[in-house]
Amino acid sequence: MSTLARMDAQALSALYRDLTRDYEALKGRKLSLDMTRGKPAPEQLDLASGMLALPGNRDHITESGEDARNYGGLQGLAEVRALFAPVLGAPAAQIVVGNNSSLAMMHDFLVYALLRGVPGGGKPWSKEEEIAILCPVPGYDRHFALAESFGIKLIPVPLTGNGPDMDEVERLVADARVKAIWCVPQYSNPSGETYGSETVERLARMKTGVSDFRILWDNAYALHHLGDERPHLRNILDACSEAGNADRPIIFASTSKVTLAGAGLAFLAGSPANVRWYLDSAGKRTIGPDKLNQLRHVRFLKDLKGIHDHMEKHRSLIAPKFAAVEAAFENRLAPYGFASWTKPAGGYFIILDVMEGTASRVVALAKAAGLALTPAGSTHPYGKDPLDRTLRIAPTYPSLAEVRQAADAVALCVLLAACEKRLASEG
Repeated sequence: MSTLARMDAQALSALYRDLTRDYEALKGRKLSLDMTRGKPAPEQLDLASGMLALPGNRDHITESGEDARNYGGLQGLAEVRALFAPVLGAPAAQIVVGNNSSLAMMHDFLVYALLRGVPGGGKPWSKEEEIAILCPVPGYDRHFALAESFGIKLIPVPLTGNGPDMDEVERLVADARVKAIWCVPQYSNPSGETYGSETVERLARMKTGVSDFRILWDNAYALHHLGDERPHLRNILDACSEAGNADRPIIFASTSKVTLAGAGLAFLAGSPANVRWYLDSAGKRTIGPDKLNQLRHVRFLKDLKGIHDHMEKHRSLIAPKFAAVEAAFENRLAPYGFASWTKPAGGYFIILDVMEGTASRVVALAKAAGLALTPAGSTHPYGKDPLDRTLRIAPTYPSLAEVRQAADAVALCVLLAACEKRLASEG
């Protein structure tokens, strides 16, 4: 089979007729599938159904003798911080346990930074004439939307397969307006890449234009392996401390995709100074987190082995879905030579790069056929992909049978949109 770029006008027209026929048949099936967000499937949530009976009647006393039903415990239970310390790569004393949303802790960090400034800084960020944050792309749309909502300028930086382009990062951070960088360092959302050790080292030691620069280290997928591979991620706290920039990183994580998405635990970790600053700020906002839910997690997961055993059950459910998407793309798209996609070793997403200028059309075609995809452009700041090329595929929530249908439908829409563009260019 000829690649799409090498097809003559006659072959291209014949392909277009075939694809149009297949697309009309697809619409006739009246599908109703949703691949817009990286949500755990109901079967994944069922893995933690035992938590619903925990911590159990009269089981409300912590290891230190505290009553978890009462106020207090702003930093989180000591046993929870100890349980997740190896996951976060931070000492238990440098961890804060929040409620179910790490995004909420990111929100609060930005609010506190804007209103109060951060350790090592001269004044609140909001008192600056303009501030900016670096945004590796393709990236997480909620990171971008959160910063944008506060009027922070978003500056895209390309990812390389080993993290952000550090030459570009080092150039940009010399600007005193640049206060932070978003990072999803392991199985990045949505590219799936893990930052290389050299990238982490350069982030830790790079010279910045301000003393209060922060690396917002959202390690959301540290436990979410799809295969046997376990990539090595350099510890950001250690790297920054060794470089003399101990206050630079703020680590975020959660159990949203480990236990119950709507009833998990969120975490923030950092240097002692950052943790003291965060707790001082948070203490004005709340009298304490849901400590019964924290106890529930300790009772259910028990220890680090329990966490890893639980995540193996997740892997058995979602790895076949990723394999199904890759098989469909390989079968339907590979012969035409214009599309590419990631084959992640972990995380929740697949990046699909289609013919330049057609991603929005693919989403529209899919919607008309009953398949909801994440909007084109969501992987870039301000929702604008300058090449209109990149799509984020989220295969975890639908059933395996539905994923197979959806992946085949996506491939058909990708081909049809590309064929339309080629025919239009042929004139």
